[in-house]
Amino acid sequence: MTSPLAIFWFRRDLRLHDNAGLAHALASGHKVLPIFIFDANILTGLSRDDARVTFIFDTLQALCARLRQSHGSSVALYYGKPQEVFERILHSYPVAAVYTNHDYEPYARERDNILRHWLNERSVAFHSFKDQVLFEKSEVVKTDGNPYLVFAPYMRKWRLLLSQTSVMPHTSAEQLSNLVKISSLPSVALTEIGFVRSRITVPDYQIGINMLTRYASDRDYPARLGTSQLSPHLRFGTVSIRQVIHQSYEISDTFCNELIWREFFTQILWHFPYTTNKSFKPKYDQIRWHNDTSEFQRWCEGTTGYPLVDAGMRQLNATGSMHNRIRMVTASFLIKHLLIDWRWGEAYFARKLLDYDMASNVGNWQWVAGCGADAVPYFRIFNPARQIERFDNHFDYIKTWVHDWNKSTYPLPIVNHVTARERCIRAYRQAIG
Repeated sequence: MTSPLAIFWFRRDLRLHDNAGLAHALASGHKVLPIFIFDANILTGLSRDDARVTFIFDTLQALCARLRQSHGSSVALYYGKPQEVFERILHSYPVAAVYTNHDYEPYARERDNILRHWLNERSVAFHSFKDQVLFEKSEVVKTDGNPYLVFAPYMRKWRLLLSQTSVMPHTSAEQLSNLVKISSLPSVALTEIGFVRSRITVPDYQIGINMLTRYASDRDYPARLGTSQLSPHLRFGTVSIRQVIHQSYEISDTFCNELIWREFFTQILWHFPYTTNKSFKPKYDQIRWHNDTSEFQRWCEGTTGYPLVDAGMRQLNATGSMHNRIRMVTASFLIKHLLIDWRWGEAYFARKLLDYDMASNVGNWQWVAGCGADAVPYFRIFNPARQIERFDNHFDYIKTWVHDWNKSTYPLPIVNHVTARERCIRAYRQAIG
């Protein structure tokens, strides 16, 4: 092979249709070799049966099969550190350019900046495009150019910009004849990257008319099938955000606001990358946390004696998912009832959630803790008993996940709600004045 290739690097965009970077690569005039790198820097520290790795692997296998059958092509699969992998690629193929889509997390930004410089030194262009959000970086900002720190004005500006923008899909699927046709490409097995198949599977998503029209009324009730199951698919890009907006925007404002929250937190992380491990409001880092490891373990296991909290944690541990209302309840309980640092909970969710997205996870944990952008006041503390009355008053959700509830074996409450609330407010006041 002598003609220079374009590389398309799949990352958080595991689909062929409406993929910005892939469309640009296919229109570049070069034959395109799609690749995916199981990044050793990211995989280190994950459990060997991490369900997200299984999902990525299976999705890639399906992409490979589709490309082989329809286009005589495939996706080259690699394992290693990205720069080392690209050294192997440049040794094996003549490469003119690398195409990919933006990733906004701090590690990804540093990785891409290093690779861009390294590739340019070797006369290989590096092109990256907006794909996982509708608006990014500084596209939705105040008139003075500063980022919005409060959701409501950000949301209004976001909607105004959308009304002025033509959201058209990228027609990459129609150009797939421009992929390289190579009979044998590098590949890896799950075991070769140090993983085994998970028993947890990612559910299919639903964004039909029935779900959307009932979303506002059903979404807070964890026993109802009232949510879309969309978040893992947005996280790994098996569905296009443009497709989702097109299907939902005129039907459910409430649903679309959740998508806008996702972009709000993405731009917060972009502008304030320190928030991955420090409070957006620095004075909140002065809180003297209780940080009892045995109490944290009981929260992780779902044995706090508060059935709604325990139901959420047991659902998370069993399925990798948790209803959004219950995410708020469990997070508030850890931070404000047990007075445990929000970073402990954020890290546990990062290990367990199928839809783990750094911007949304960090943003939401800081929202609950009161230390983030547009966060709830620190003295807002969910009463788990009141949450049951409002959202699970027949105990349907609790009975699904807490099988020992109302039995003699079920643990007594780990803390008293009233005294825990008072302790939390004292700790916050001492820290922030």
